[in-house]
Amino acid sequence: MPASSDLVPDLLLQGCTKRFVAPGRELVTAVDDLSLEVAAGTFVSIIGSNGAGKSTTLAMVAGNLLADEGHVTVRGRDVTTLPSWRRIALVSRVRQNPQDNMVSNLTIEENFALALAGRRGRFPLRRTSPGKVRAAAQELLEPLGMGLENRLGAVSGSLSGGQRQAIAVAMACLGSPAVMLLDEHVAALDPNSAARVNAATERLVRERKITTLMVTHDMKHALDHADRLLMMHQGRIVVDVSGEQLTGITPRDLQQRFAALSGGSLSDASLLAESSPA
Repeated sequence: MPASSDLVPDLLLQGCTKRFVAPGRELVTAVDDLSLEVAAGTFVSIIGSNGAGKSTTLAMVAGNLLADEGHVTVRGRDVTTLPSWRRIALVSRVRQNPQDNMVSNLTIEENFALALAGRRGRFPLRRTSPGKVRAAAQELLEPLGMGLENRLGAVSGSLSGGQRQAIAVAMACLGSPAVMLLDEHVAALDPNSAARVNAATERLVRERKITTLMVTHDMKHALDHADRLLMMHQGRIVVDVSGEQLTGITPRDLQQRFAALSGGSLSDASLLAESSPA
């Protein structure tokens, strides 16, 4: 199918299931027959209690985990059996821990060079042109408003967690992937840093129209940034709201809807607490 067709969703999950063997050799279903279609350019927030299957879903999209059943299609291409390194041009991912997203003893520019080589699907013995790397890094970092485009020689390990996460999001935009996965990417940051990284993230993905799936434990954060909000419970989607349906919804409304549909309650304290105004 042509990638440019508006009829082709950027992400399509069909009947995806993932099981794990838990301690004691009990078989646990983390994601249960999940189907999901996401249109190009949509920003999707995913919330739910611990063990709901949120991160497992992202891992199946990224290829870090392969679905036991079902199909994963990205921009019209069936990637169900492809490992993560073969999806890297289509799917990018930013993890929760800043140390997992950059090589600490490399400079910002060197991290960009490594990421750029990965997006192209090869790690050549010849170095990528420094000029091209520098230009790509500056183009992506300048909109962040943090002055990082002028610090490309800084060693990544010397940067704050917020700076590293902002850079990680910028690197994840290299090559304009079809889908970006944000796995609680601000959860390890202080509130001020988290707000700056959230703003930088939304600016980049909106400008580049990158379809984004963001797992978060913060309902207010999810509502503030989403075009569409999914709530998961026991490996299934129990709430799916978008567009005008999101208008006026509060964290308390989501809690009540979750309880009514799932027969349970959200036990995670950080999810239950309504965020106070900034």
